[in-house]
Amino acid sequence: MSRPDPVERALHAARALVLADLAARDVAEAEIVSLVEDAVAGRRWWAAQWPEGLAYVAGLVAQDVQDALLERYGRWPLCPVCASGDPHALDVEPELGPDPHWVCGRAGVVVAPVGGLT
Repeated sequence: MSRPDPVERALHAARALVLADLAARDVAEAEIVSLVEDAVAGRRWWAAQWPEGLAYVAGLVAQDVQDALLERYGRWPLCPVCASGDPHALDVEPELGPDPHWVCGRAGVVVAPVGGLT
C-alpha cells in the first residue's frame, strides 16, 4: 500500500484540527462541516502548488472556515478571555506560518493551538 500524498496528509490533518475546534465549541453541525470541506478543497490547489507551505495549511483552513462562518453565521470562535466589552472572535496566529494558535488580539493572550479549543 502506498503512502498518502503529503498534500493530502496535510489537508486531512487540517480538517481534523478544525473539526475538533468546532466540536469543542458545539458548532459541528452538518452545514458547518460542509464549510470545512469547502475550505479543504479550496486549499488543495494552493498546497499542491506550494509544497513548502504545507505546515501552514492548518492555520489557513482555520482562517477560511472562520471567514465563511462570519459571512453566514457570525463570529467564531468567541473569545473566552475577555469578560467585558463586545464579544469578539479569536484570531489565528501566525496568519501564515507553522504551529497556528487561537489568540485573543485584544488581550494578547494565546488561548489554544488550532485543534486544541476546549
